[in-house]
Amino acid sequence: MLKFSEQQEMMRKVVRDFVEKEIAPIARQIDEEDTCPVELFQKMAPLGINGVFVPAKYGGAGLGYTEMALVVEEIGRHAAGLALGLVAHYMGVYAIMTWGSEEQKQKYLPIICSGGFSGLSVTEPGGGSDFTGQKSTGRLVDGEWVLNGRKCFITNSHCMSVNVVTVRTGEDAKGRPQISAFIIEGDAPGHTPGRKEKKAGLRGSYTGEIILNNVRLAPDNLLGKPGEGAKISLGTLGEMGRAGTAAAALGILRGCLEESVKYARERIIYGKPLSNLVNIQLIIAQNRTDYEAARLLTYNAAGLKDAGKPCTSEVSMAKFFATEASVNAAKRTMDLMGAYGVITDYPVSRFLRDAVTTIPACGTSHIMQVIIAGAELRK
Repeated sequence: MLKFSEQQEMMRKVVRDFVEKEIAPIARQIDEEDTCPVELFQKMAPLGINGVFVPAKYGGAGLGYTEMALVVEEIGRHAAGLALGLVAHYMGVYAIMTWGSEEQKQKYLPIICSGGFSGLSVTEPGGGSDFTGQKSTGRLVDGEWVLNGRKCFITNSHCMSVNVVTVRTGEDAKGRPQISAFIIEGDAPGHTPGRKEKKAGLRGSYTGEIILNNVRLAPDNLLGKPGEGAKISLGTLGEMGRAGTAAAALGILRGCLEESVKYARERIIYGKPLSNLVNIQLIIAQNRTDYEAARLLTYNAAGLKDAGKPCTSEVSMAKFFATEASVNAAKRTMDLMGAYGVITDYPVSRFLRDAVTTIPACGTSHIMQVIIAGAELRK
């Protein structure tokens, strides 16, 4: 049986109370207007949400990755788009916390733990999963790095205070592209947001382009060593981005479960509650089972990360199962509710759009399956 510590339960309650008061009442509005409520993100900071796993000496809450998943699940229950914006923020935080120098941690982490947005900019028009196909460049000119290029499908693109960006900085001894990572402040000259995408789901977070036009950076903006961009990006996506996406999908699953139970109890048909029908009970049973399975996978992966153990395969399993299960749960719940399921007065149609949009986030289901199978075959 999955059990949380008293501290973790306290964190969950703090976040749930905040969500019920500040987010749930405007979740539909956020989706319909397709806006990112920056002010909500800033209200989260004093609660320790923005830097939940960051040590206190850098302005964080000093908690762990289990608490991160709890936070994202609670927000994802009502506003999965906002939850994914938070996950993207956590990716930037994670990259700096894991690979940054002490000076970089002291400079940037307090900013992004106290209300500033962060993010990770990797994907380009020419490819997402094809990491070595990046065309953006970084060149040393007169002792400074000069970055040029274009990133796409970047979450938090239009509101970042601190951005972790990968570019090509040359070739290695075998002629392969050398990818390096840099920290760029959001208002740096030449670093600008481009096109803002209109998404089917996960509205409430900005997703769009980042344009790099002769962005000049000091040598100490390099994150890690030259050529470590692949390790930094893939490590961040693999252990933070996918874990967070799984937790957001878990929130959607819980929403489907709670909405299906609520509707089945309240809807009267032939003088009796809808919940009396066996086929309705089967839907609720499947929703409950999928939620519990996704919950175990997600928090098992987070627990392994907290314990300092390898968890790439476990995170991939959680992400694969939770996102696919959330799509199926939303479809089942729409079936249960009939015509009401497609009316926007109810959140279920939003759940379905959000669930579908979680699948390509941080790697598609097929990529997750390749990672899982690869780990199993190497045993």
